[in-house]
Amino acid sequence: MAKPKLNWLVPAVVTGALVPFASIAWRIYRHRLGANPITTALNQIGLLALIFLIASLSCTPLKIAFGWTWPLRVRRTLGLCAFFSALTHFSVYFALDQNFALGSVIKDVLKRPFIAVGFAALVLLVPLAVTSTKRSVSRLGFPRWQSLHRLAYPIGVLGVTHFYLRVKADHTQPISYGLVLALGFALRLAARAKKSRDTRLRAGLRAARSGSA
Repeated sequence: MAKPKLNWLVPAVVTGALVPFASIAWRIYRHRLGANPITTALNQIGLLALIFLIASLSCTPLKIAFGWTWPLRVRRTLGLCAFFSALTHFSVYFALDQNFALGSVIKDVLKRPFIAVGFAALVLLVPLAVTSTKRSVSRLGFPRWQSLHRLAYPIGVLGVTHFYLRVKADHTQPISYGLVLALGFALRLAARAKKSRDTRLRAGLRAARSGSA
């Protein structure tokens, strides 16, 4: 039986990703973002960036845990959505919250740990977004490309840390995202250990057959 092509997955993810941005824009237009609309927009867009980032990092663990291959088809799209959201988050901060005052932004980065951590995550996301195309894989070579894109793991940790430091009272939500991220890392490590163990076992069996021949 032929597997479904699922060509609708990427357009569906992109459409779904645009919905919350359209909602935020509409509420800004209707003056329904509360008493401090800039802060509200910053918080909501920043949360979207983290959600997309955690979702992209969860694609491989979902395959490991359940054997699903379809999440791998949208992993790159989710990563680009995370970058777009993080860039928008920073743009709102720079343009609307800081009024394009670069000096104030630099002072914030140096003095406020949660901003420094978030800025570091955004900077590390840039090379991943730039090299997200198939042409980049061919140009860099798969091993180098794969090594570069392992930056997604520390970026995930930075994203959760940024959220945790930003929240002043209830840390339940950032901790929840951190647990999802940690579970994904644990599944990856378990799969890598199993693969290494199976490789050693096969090598041992080949050696035993060669010795008995």
